Amino acid sequence: MNRGSGFGNFDLRLTLQVLADILALTLLMYASGGYRSGLAFMMLIVLAAAGLIGQGRLVVFYAAAAALAVLVEQSYRFLLLRGDTSDFVPVAITSAGFFAVALISRLVGQRVMANEALAVRRGAELKDQMRINERVIRDMQDGALVLDPTGRLRLWNPRAEALLGMRFEAGIAVDQIATGLQSELAGPHLAAERTLPLRSNDGVRELSARIVPASERGDVLVYVEDLGRVQEQARELKLAALGRLTANIAHEIRNPLSSITHAAELLREEKRAETQIRLTRIINDNAQRIERLVRDVLELGRRDRVQPEDIRLVGFINGFLDELALQHDDVAARVAVDCPVDLAIRCDRIHLGQILGNLVGNALRYCTNQPGAVKLQALPGAPHTAAAGRIEMHIIDDGGGVPDTLRGQIFEPFVTTHSQGTGLGLYIARELAAANKGELELLDNAPGAHFRLIFQPADE
Repeated sequence: MNRGSGFGNFDLRLTLQVLADILALTLLMYASGGYRSGLAFMMLIVLAAAGLIGQGRLVVFYAAAAALAVLVEQSYRFLLLRGDTSDFVPVAITSAGFFAVALISRLVGQRVMANEALAVRRGAELKDQMRINERVIRDMQDGALVLDPTGRLRLWNPRAEALLGMRFEAGIAVDQIATGLQSELAGPHLAAERTLPLRSNDGVRELSARIVPASERGDVLVYVEDLGRVQEQARELKLAALGRLTANIAHEIRNPLSSITHAAELLREEKRAETQIRLTRIINDNAQRIERLVRDVLELGRRDRVQPEDIRLVGFINGFLDELALQHDDVAARVAVDCPVDLAIRCDRIHLGQILGNLVGNALRYCTNQPGAVKLQALPGAPHTAAAGRIEMHIIDDGGGVPDTLRGQIFEPFVTTHSQGTGLGLYIARELAAANKGELELLDNAPGAHFRLIFQPADE
């Protein structure tokens, strides 16, 4: 409504202005001796301007008003002043010119407005595209640098600063960014892409720089990639393929393993010599170990079947420890729990039980068996840390801790320090935590092993 009335007010003001101009020019033309004074052609300017900015059929009305004014002036002059009838011919031609100029101006005005609307629309689209491009470049996993022909930095994204370990400023020389880049850009210019290894300024990351000519004026685009991330992705793909393979093998092992276990039980029931009893026990022990290995391997295939729910930690931990007490009589004395009653997380209940079963089971195995040797603590994530806004769970024991030689491999499959372990427990625990949008990490020995779980808070 407001827009429509705005246009109506504009049309009214324009119409009054055009009519006033036509009236004024007509009076001047009458006072100056009629159309011969040339003032009639001044109306063409008025009609052209009105046609460019006017709306709809009003431009025809303006032309009609101008033609009528000129004809009335000429008729009045002919009737009262005894003018020549031949003067009507140029006046009629001039009046026809009014309509032609008005219509042509209107068509030109429509074209101008259409081009203006197109330019506004294209400008908005370009602005949106630039905003999208900036967001993509800012969030991309690879760093991006733009160097001018002299080797000075023009543009960059935040990821490049993170990978190279420094803060950038426009105009800094390439030798301040990376020495390898300087030597590469100092050589002859190559039209083809080339790749060279780099290392971050702090010496922590191994990087790869891909140099691409970006423009005809000599600008160079440099993509910086984290080789560690690429290797980690390759490792994850390899482990995923290994998991599928081992799961299939585990299914094939389980059937003959059951037969072996059953046969060993039958042999044990028979009254035989002591040697046979010992051999039977060895068969049973190893069959049970293979059974545990098969069970752990099969758990890898269940990580994607997640059914998250809101879990109150106090009730869940108490129930978990009650079940664990069926296997360890002194769990209540050896495990100290520190958990506020209002903490709740979003997680699959079965997965959480498996994760805690592995971590607390390991802690009980390696602790000193003293009262409170294992500490199970839950608390809100500290602000300004990776756990901010989430829930932390800490599992700490007072044992000997994880050897330094194994800290970097502790979550890899088939890595264990226990003679009867399968080496899959911590790997499965971390995979299940990741499947529930959580994290599992090993902190410093204090003095025993210290694991931290981070989960999303409950939705309630």
